[in-house]
Amino acid sequence: MPGRIIQSINTVHTRNPVFMMDEIDKVGVDFRGDPTSALLEVLDPEQNFAFQDHYLEAPFDLSDIMFITTANLLDTVPPALQDRMEVIHFPGYTEDEKLHIAVQYLVPKQLKEHGLTPGRLEITDDAISEIVRRYTREAGVRGLERQVASICRQIARKVVEGHKGKSRVTQRTLHRYLGPPRFSFGIAEDSDEVGTATGLVWTEAGGDVVFIEATTMPGKGELILTGQLGDVMRESAQAAVSYIRAHAAERSIAPDFNEKLDLHIHVPAAATPKDGPSAGITMATAMASALMGCPVRRDIAMTGEITLRGHVLPIGGLKEKLLAAHRAGIKTVLIPKENVRDLELLPPHVREEIEIVPVQSMDEVLERALIDPCRPKGHKRAR
Repeated sequence: MPGRIIQSINTVHTRNPVFMMDEIDKVGVDFRGDPTSALLEVLDPEQNFAFQDHYLEAPFDLSDIMFITTANLLDTVPPALQDRMEVIHFPGYTEDEKLHIAVQYLVPKQLKEHGLTPGRLEITDDAISEIVRRYTREAGVRGLERQVASICRQIARKVVEGHKGKSRVTQRTLHRYLGPPRFSFGIAEDSDEVGTATGLVWTEAGGDVVFIEATTMPGKGELILTGQLGDVMRESAQAAVSYIRAHAAERSIAPDFNEKLDLHIHVPAAATPKDGPSAGITMATAMASALMGCPVRRDIAMTGEITLRGHVLPIGGLKEKLLAAHRAGIKTVLIPKENVRDLELLPPHVREEIEIVPVQSMDEVLERALIDPCRPKGHKRAR
């Protein structure tokens, strides 16, 4: 509304307050005009020292004010407006962070709101971790709080009905209150398999483990990609095939395999759209394994973009991916060498319990990931 900035300054009785503009990506244009056009002048430190307020019809200095805006998506925020702000990306909470938030804040809050005390209800840390893993899938903690509230309501009902004593909710008894688990998370494979490589992915709800499968069949060199893959991920798969064709002789792969065999790559959870280049080396490893008849180590996960020359390029979301690998029981993770700087954000106990191997090329990846000797009994190389 006209004069909103000046009215707010008058309300707090100071000329240098902090303004919080929430959900700026939801601003829409209607018959009253475009609010983002007005914000261009308000947020620009080069010209807001003489902000012309149309309510007062007098200039006012806004240069001493700190403006903070929030948004879920940057796509809908005009580029000109983004240029006037410093963009700070906040990743979603990790599993450990959600656990501490629940223990220190959410559980005490819900106990108080439902008229309970710690003497009436105890929710163990294992139970909270189980709620995070199998009953919610989110970047924040709203769903986690709703699940805790659901448990509190059921316990409060028992108290009203005359139940005495303390109720203790553990990982084993959680299903009595919340029903069967709604989600699952990746766990390391039980055995080394040909054509199956373990990759790491980033989602808005955090990191996860994904098993990329590749198989060959008689054909004419067609590349089949399934799993609802985006354009970038499809291009990564094509780059991986080109790299393998260019280095077929070095890996004892028939150079004419592309004329006699079809390659099928599948990424499970086909109902979920997937995109991004970070699965490049994982797809290349799965394809090389299928063509060479060589199993991939089940305790190794990897992430990185691949180039036609076999170089491994950096990726994003490394912290969340490594936490997912640690949760899944992965012992070794291959990461791009340029991502080593991101390891500072990783909790110390995760760095100690996982072997993190920086790699620069696909040769290093295959040397680490493929079982040696590469041609065990029962597996035949493509001819």
